[in-house]
Amino acid sequence: MVPQLASIGSSFSSFFSAAGKFFENLASVNWLYLLLALLAFLVYLTLRARASFNILRAAYPDARFEFRRIWGAYFAGYGFNNVIPARSGDVIRIFLTHSSIPGASYPAIGAAFFVELGFDLTIAVPVLAFAFSQGVFPKPPDFSKLPAFDLAFFAGHMRFTLFLLTVVGIAVMVGFALLSARVRAFWARVRQGLTILRDRRRYFREVWLIQFGGWLFRFAAFWFLLDAFHVGGSVKNVLLVLGVNAVAALVPFTPGGAGVSQALLVNVFGGSAGIAAYSVGQQVAIAAWTFAIGLGAVVFIFRFRSFKEVIAAGRASRRESAEPAA
Repeated sequence: MVPQLASIGSSFSSFFSAAGKFFENLASVNWLYLLLALLAFLVYLTLRARASFNILRAAYPDARFEFRRIWGAYFAGYGFNNVIPARSGDVIRIFLTHSSIPGASYPAIGAAFFVELGFDLTIAVPVLAFAFSQGVFPKPPDFSKLPAFDLAFFAGHMRFTLFLLTVVGIAVMVGFALLSARVRAFWARVRQGLTILRDRRRYFREVWLIQFGGWLFRFAAFWFLLDAFHVGGSVKNVLLVLGVNAVAALVPFTPGGAGVSQALLVNVFGGSAGIAAYSVGQQVAIAAWTFAIGLGAVVFIFRFRSFKEVIAAGRASRRESAEPAA
């Protein structure tokens, strides 16, 4: 128990130490590059939202719904995820998307979101392969030595991690068994959400290529961020940052992978003050930017006064949708 508490303390210490370096170096930030980075990130998420819209349009060809609402739901979910742990923003995005499409079902929307991961996998694999080939990225067994509690804990307790994954898998199968009467209807809705995958050309044209265009803007955003904090933008550096983000995304227990991201960036690039400032600065900038846009979407597109109201409305909607089936 004591070593685990020490690891937690080390994780927080690492983050706040990097945060201190960030504020110390705030005056030296190149604000033009920072602005360009945020604009590029805005385009990246907008293109991702467009791909999501195309997936949903294929699933609901007869329904009429607006891209601005799908865009708003995407930003609201992404922005909330960057300030609240455990990917709580995904719940907000699902509800707002569900409320935007007449006759939509939660299983179909969830399946449609799953389609987006196909591109992420095709990009993450070569990016991680490159990162690990550079000799500066820690090997998976060494993750347990990093000052980030969540990543260190699961890497250092592989038996528990495998046990946890097994329990989750069994729970899912038991859940399907208990709800066997509804499984057929459930899978019909899931297949509806995956409709665009049946047309490979349409998927490639309306989803994969658009996501790839978005990824290029994301690449540019991190290049500008590296220049803004005087680390130096380059193809190698950006790919290493993207590799760090891919690993941090696997551990969703902190907002935006905070702690994990800082520990990996300092390990990969070295422990200079500039790297420490960048590791926090890029996360703070993206989190504040996307949260502000997401909150604006919640207020001006969906007419809620806060994220709290969205969550309450989402819970009420789930209860109402469950009552007829009971």
